[in-house]
Amino acid sequence: MSDLKLRVKEMIIERLKLEGMTPDQIEDQAPLFGEGLGLDSIDALELVLGIEQVFGVKIEDEAAGMKAFKSVQALTDFIAEHTKA
Repeated sequence: MSDLKLRVKEMIIERLKLEGMTPDQIEDQAPLFGEGLGLDSIDALELVLGIEQVFGVKIEDEAAGMKAFKSVQALTDFIAEHTKA
């Protein structure tokens, strides 16, 4: 598991208080909302704040958010793409 992906999973667990869950229990390609982790719109707001605070990346609009929040892999790719100098 890449360092960034591990940090993303740890941020999700910490920000959403998913007690008892470990990063290796979150599948890279599983949807974050609905069938996957079962997150909701309140969770999405918390993740947006977490991404800005932890990684310094802003999710500018709903379209970007929908793309970024498809899965942990999509979120990791989004963060990596927006943190390149």
